[in-house]
Amino acid sequence: MKKISALALVAGLATAACSSHGNTSLTPSGPGSSGMGSHRSAQSQSLSTSGASAFGMQSMAAQALTAPADGWASTATLAIAPANGTDLGALSPSQSITVRVGLQLRNTDQLKQGIAAGQEIDPGTFNATFAPTTTQVNAVTAYLSSQGFSNISVEPNNLIVSATASAANVSKAFNTTLHSFSQNGLSIYANTTPAYVPASLSGNAIAVLGLTNAQAMKPKPLQPTPCNVFGVGTPSQECLRFYDPSTYSIAYDVGNTPTGRQTNVAIMTEGTLTQSISDFRLNEQKFGLPQANIKIVQVGLPSTDTQGVGEWTLDMTYSTGMAGAVQQLYLYNTTSLTDSDIALMYNRWVTDHLSKIGNSSFGGCEFFSYVDGSMVLMDEVLAQGAIQGQTMFVSSGDSGSFCGVAASANGVPAGAPFVEYPAASPYSNAVGGTDLFTNADGTYKGETAWEAGGGGISQFEYSPYWETAVQPVDNAGSFRGVPDVAMDAALETGALLWGGQATNGACTPCVTGGTSLASPLSAGVWARLQTAHGNRLGFAPLRWYHNFTSHAAGAIQTGPPAWQPDGGFHDILNGANGLYQALPGYDYTTGLGSFDIATMNAQIGN
Repeated sequence: MKKISALALVAGLATAACSSHGNTSLTPSGPGSSGMGSHRSAQSQSLSTSGASAFGMQSMAAQALTAPADGWASTATLAIAPANGTDLGALSPSQSITVRVGLQLRNTDQLKQGIAAGQEIDPGTFNATFAPTTTQVNAVTAYLSSQGFSNISVEPNNLIVSATASAANVSKAFNTTLHSFSQNGLSIYANTTPAYVPASLSGNAIAVLGLTNAQAMKPKPLQPTPCNVFGVGTPSQECLRFYDPSTYSIAYDVGNTPTGRQTNVAIMTEGTLTQSISDFRLNEQKFGLPQANIKIVQVGLPSTDTQGVGEWTLDMTYSTGMAGAVQQLYLYNTTSLTDSDIALMYNRWVTDHLSKIGNSSFGGCEFFSYVDGSMVLMDEVLAQGAIQGQTMFVSSGDSGSFCGVAASANGVPAGAPFVEYPAASPYSNAVGGTDLFTNADGTYKGETAWEAGGGGISQFEYSPYWETAVQPVDNAGSFRGVPDVAMDAALETGALLWGGQATNGACTPCVTGGTSLASPLSAGVWARLQTAHGNRLGFAPLRWYHNFTSHAAGAIQTGPPAWQPDGGFHDILNGANGLYQALPGYDYTTGLGSFDIATMNAQIGN
């Protein structure tokens, strides 16, 4: 999983988890519990009182901290104080900066109801019904032009307006202050005061991204290691306790479920892809997989960055490997892993509407996404994807019930007490981690919660309708729980991967893991199910939670480790990720559990 370097953190809340199925009422309980883009204040922890209409800026409370000056209106973009950064003073006024202004959606109650009801519409219908109007867009573009911005462009859904200007003009246009910083040997800039917009744009322009160029996310999956058994290095053919696509198919009971050959899958990537694709082709050859048709969709300027080489190889290999085959593999490729570039990449994915499945093996402390305003904008973008039947699978993190920060080690339950974003978005499918155990014939024996699998309770996002029914009673369904589902992630029971980098050089093969593995595995499962049901299943979480609440839990299976069947899920009963324990029903370690694919396929279309 790619870890975000937290630029600013505050103390968080953590509550113990206990689990049960709860009720199946169609009416969410608690304030804002529909979770459709609703947020709560980081400072006061108070609930939004804007009711069902809460969406984006309508539910943000943070702007009340400092009253805007006359003629100005608050946005969701707050001041940033880079952690461990040395303030070098005002940014050079001639520095060129590209900003992305996020706009407010329309008819949000109708949008929320449509998502919860499982409606599926096309981008044209979305634009006509929910997207910001031409009048809204023209107001923003006219203002930017008047402030000396150039290269002004508008995305097809009118949600994002991009423009470039000097730091001096940017500061003036958004009534903010930009400073240079030295942070961990890197030169960055950030806005040290909140971003404002003219009062005439209040409620229209809701966030301003790009005011910091800190690359918030960097690739850091679990370090691939050479194959070994009980600490003794072995030739690759003796790595029998680890998994590959064919053995995962046995363990998670593919049965007669067809491959995903009629379904498109998209992987969110960054930097150069040449080596990743080459290594992916090697893995296809080694694992006997059909060669996937690849199409690169470049979003923004190309980059020569190579930090994600192994990550993108892992994502491609185990999404298509778990699917058995896909119709088309799209690689959405952005310039950097800043929130600004990721938001643009997500938006391109939903407006292209080429694939019903996306995978993002990255994330970071939800607090930063809240502070820089990207949480508001990306929730809107992912909500469009949800009502278009698109699902973004997102790794929940490798720091247990915490979010990883710069100093914390990947694969260790430690860090700051937040869940990670974009896994925390109500419109993503958050994927946690397990330790997978199998019988001698490769069939499923049981799983435990992986100790470093990301999970917990969001401090900023409300629980979506479909999740509320299973939330533990101490959370009362009020706030978003992470993850939704889980699959194998532990390095001790991880996946074989060829090529890439390891501590001893190239992997021939190596073993890797993390929720960076679990997420593409889940995306591959969904590709099979979509193909089996004519690509008509829509937004995945709706189907998962309906399946879970529609079936009574079966008898506990002894394993070991013990587990129990629950619809198409293996409900995982053992293990913890720091603050939370795996228990019967939904929990903040493995969510609903992992998949029995054949059983899920037989039930999910009902």
